[in-house]
Amino acid sequence: MNELFRALPALLKEFEDNETVREAVTFAAWRRIAGESLLQHAVPFRLNQKRLTVAVKSETWRKHLENLSGQMIFKINSVLGQAVVTYIEFHIDEKAVERENLKDKKPVLSDEEYKEIALEEVTPKMRRSADAIKDDNLRYQFLLAAGGCLARKKKLK
Repeated sequence: MNELFRALPALLKEFEDNETVREAVTFAAWRRIAGESLLQHAVPFRLNQKRLTVAVKSETWRKHLENLSGQMIFKINSVLGQAVVTYIEFHIDEKAVERENLKDKKPVLSDEEYKEIALEEVTPKMRRSADAIKDDNLRYQFLLAAGGCLARKKKLK
């Protein structure tokens, strides 16, 4: 990932007239400097000329980030190797923040869905071996863990 961020300045120079590339690269730089916890409350929304618009969850976040905007501009431009952003405007749009954060999240399985998938992966031979476990709850937990492991391994292939 670090190599990708080191390539951003060259990418910007190569496509300096392309606003879409400039915006995408700037958004990537924002995400890099903001970090995971801040992205839960503030996401890049638009880049117009050298003005970056960031959607924030609340007035409190807007005020707090306005105080840090100078540092953020410096960090973004440092990552990009040129002055791509000269001003950051923060506007309150909780729905935009939530929408953007949902894009990055993988669907979470319910406990029942997880159990169903895990138990489908358990082989008959594994079930016969698990029968040696006398405690019913322990046997069930073992089969869930083994099936879950097999499901993840299958997914990785």
